Amino acid sequence: MTPLAWLCRLAADLAISVAFCTRLPLAQSAPTEGRDVARASWAMPVAGALVGGMAALVYWAGYLGGLPSWPAAALALAAAVAMTGALHEDGLADTADGLGGGKDREHKLAIMRDSRLGTYGACALAASFMLRWSALASLADPLLVAIALVAAHASARAALPAFMRFVSPARSDGLSAHAGRPPAASAATAALLGAIALLLGFGASGAIICLLLLTLAGVGTAWLCMRQIGGQTGDVAGALEQAGEILVLLAATVLLKT
Repeated sequence: MTPLAWLCRLAADLAISVAFCTRLPLAQSAPTEGRDVARASWAMPVAGALVGGMAALVYWAGYLGGLPSWPAAALALAAAVAMTGALHEDGLADTADGLGGGKDREHKLAIMRDSRLGTYGACALAASFMLRWSALASLADPLLVAIALVAAHASARAALPAFMRFVSPARSDGLSAHAGRPPAASAATAALLGAIALLLGFGASGAIICLLLLTLAGVGTAWLCMRQIGGQTGDVAGALEQAGEILVLLAATVLLKT
């Protein structure tokens, strides 16, 4: 592959990942297929950093406008949700409803496909928003909030390609099955980019702590979904992103204040 072709592929992958992870209107020269998303998954941390950066700008604007940290944090979360179209929040809610309310594997998968919000999903969303909101508000300083948001959004998405590669799909159709297994190089690159984001944000010791937390979340999610539904789905991947984001933001409240 020539350097020019490599750069074109790099730009295409970035556009695919940003378009997949956000609602930004990026024009594509050709229709995007599932295998394109799998190949381009290495750039998911970059898309996450973009979402975190935009949320940080909204927090900063609120702070400069005289808002206390609590409403500024709520605005930052709202901005991130607007950018992503609540993609991962939807996955968290569907996963909680399915795994919490289903009687067996087929029933759980059917619930996860139902667009209606149940009690388990509502509780999971409430917990997710409260934990992220309180973590950001407790940091207060806009610079610390920006560091935490970029690191959390980037590293949480960095775990997804490896998760999708090593945990087989629970069904033959759906978003995850359509995307397929990300190549080993894509999963490794995404993990490396996530680790770099954590290193830049929290230093070596903080990055190691966050990586351990993210690893535990990934292993725990893999065990749970394999036991409950026999594999992963796009909803489960969204739930894992939310878990990773929460863990890194909570860690930031300790790491950035020491």
